[in-house]
Amino acid sequence: MHIRLSGILCQATGGASTVEVSGATIGDILTSLVQKHPAIQEHLDDGVAVAVNGEIYRDRRDQVIPEGSEVFLLPRIEGG
Repeated sequence: MHIRLSGILCQATGGASTVEVSGATIGDILTSLVQKHPAIQEHLDDGVAVAVNGEIYRDRRDQVIPEGSEVFLLPRIEGG
């Protein structure tokens, strides 16, 4: 499955904005992403949102990702 990254997250993957990962849930794909690009762990610790087919999930690592879904990983946006 391909996931798309935005902003500062691309720096942790050597500039790649799309990364191939494996997994059936959000937690699985995040684990796969860290295994391939350990530098991204710091950003995951800061907080990220995962958008699956346009729906944003924040703390739902058990959320199943349907086959063929469009997945984006978004860094936390500061401010308030």
